[in-house]
Amino acid sequence: MPLKRGIGVSSGVVIGDALVLETEETRVPRRSVPNDQIKHELELLNRTFDSARVEVGQERERFASRAGADLADIFGFHERWLGDPKPLQEIASLIESNHYSAAYAISIFMRRYRRRFQEMGSPFLQERAKDVLDIERRLLHHVGAETRHELESLEQPVIIVAHDLTPSQLIMLERTKRLLGFATDAGGTTSHTAIIAAGLGIPAVVGLEDIASHVSSGDTLVIDGLHGVVVINPDSSQRENYAAEAEHLQEVRATLEELRDLKAETKDGTVIELLGNIEFPLEIKDCMEKGATGIGLFRTEFLFLESQHQPTEEEQFRAYRDALETIGDRPLVIRTMDLGGDKCHPSGNWEPEKNPFLGLRSIRYSLQNLTMFRAQLRAIVRASAYGDVRVMFPLISRIMELRQAKFVMSLVMEDLEQDGYEFKSDIPVGVMIETPAAAICARELARETDFMSIGTNDLIQYTLAVDRTNERVAQLYTPADPSILRLLRGVMRDGRRYGTSVSLCGEMAGDPLFTILLTGMGLRTFSMSAGNIPRVKKIIRSITVADAEKVMRRVISFETEREVLNYLRDETRKVWGDL
Repeated sequence: MPLKRGIGVSSGVVIGDALVLETEETRVPRRSVPNDQIKHELELLNRTFDSARVEVGQERERFASRAGADLADIFGFHERWLGDPKPLQEIASLIESNHYSAAYAISIFMRRYRRRFQEMGSPFLQERAKDVLDIERRLLHHVGAETRHELESLEQPVIIVAHDLTPSQLIMLERTKRLLGFATDAGGTTSHTAIIAAGLGIPAVVGLEDIASHVSSGDTLVIDGLHGVVVINPDSSQRENYAAEAEHLQEVRATLEELRDLKAETKDGTVIELLGNIEFPLEIKDCMEKGATGIGLFRTEFLFLESQHQPTEEEQFRAYRDALETIGDRPLVIRTMDLGGDKCHPSGNWEPEKNPFLGLRSIRYSLQNLTMFRAQLRAIVRASAYGDVRVMFPLISRIMELRQAKFVMSLVMEDLEQDGYEFKSDIPVGVMIETPAAAICARELARETDFMSIGTNDLIQYTLAVDRTNERVAQLYTPADPSILRLLRGVMRDGRRYGTSVSLCGEMAGDPLFTILLTGMGLRTFSMSAGNIPRVKKIIRSITVADAEKVMRRVISFETEREVLNYLRDETRKVWGDL
């Protein structure tokens, strides 16, 4: 039977009939209006924005009652955008200068605005184009140019297949209680649609490229959100196997749920700290519900990327303060903005670089844009009065970068003290080990930091000279390469030698295949996506440190990643055979 592989963004297995959504966009015909109707079109435009803003606020409140305020705050981007006077002014200008109708002016402006996101190299920013489309459709509906599909009248449970889904469409479908799961051509893990699906437990696979052209309404589908697989018209054997897997997953979830309030403690009594990785404060609640003891990586650049303007010091302060109030007395590690590379703010004046990942990004960008950097540090330091905040500088490759960043932070503290703000003067400062240079010189960095966090995503990429998004070489990207393992072991050894705590916050931390090995290397703090916490905790509670160290010593002797992976699979199966 046809089988399609994509990106599983919300785990679970469901079997059901497909409903294919039409993907044609609303086409608004060009229409000009006479001078005496300009005032009417401007009034219509203002009413349209007001109605759309009220509607999205009501939807957010209804969604919050079902899924919680944190997850519902995804619609905060829509509300803030609709409340920003700049888009309204620019659309009004199109009406006044070109005599466009309100509907056509909205259509022209929104398509241009959306195209800016679509043409950017960052997958995150490309996903924000979906939110812009959502707002566009909402505005066109209220201005009278679009009639919504009556999906709320669904009578039977279905699996939705579409080129893409906006957050509003997903919420509307979920409200019908007829949505089993969905599969889309487009999409990625950072999209708001994916976050909502995971938060609501709706099995979903995205990034399938052409699933909408291979499926017809009425086809039977299997959605395997755990493995990122969609099966079209499965045979009886496949249906039986996937039905059994769905039942088994429910049993596994129930077992993992029982671990939520238990410590991540090895059988011989060593406690491992499991922290969460987040992009937005709204994700903290999910991390805590999965058993995280804090947040080990708050990727603050997404506060910059989700807005069309650079967030002010006050806006950042409120985000950090709200995060600390949500997390309570647990630690919150805030990474300063990691802009550049594939994450460029839409309003910034970014000059094209031949190789942006080796160019002006991350801490280098911050140190060359001190006004922006100081504003962020001021916001973080001010927020320290509300909880256990820690500052982490990304992509440090030499000791002077660390010293420069710490110096800027000390100047910020002096300014805040003169301004009369209350804050903690002893905020722990750390660095991300993401380059081979940082890993090799970890002893020097350890002497001048309170903690180090290994970012394996970039460390692997830079060490192996492999772009993991390049399909021609992506197979060479692996955390199991002996060179990577030796670097990790060396960083952990240097951290212990100088009394500096070491954590690991790359995707490797959340992969259960590496849990035993990393524990054996001496790692005592893992930081990962919320969904991976229960499985990693299960393995930790099933091993002893002594056994993990034996595994580590054996792995370090291997010469190839294939040997490493095969051995780790065998050892992991011994601990949890049906993982």
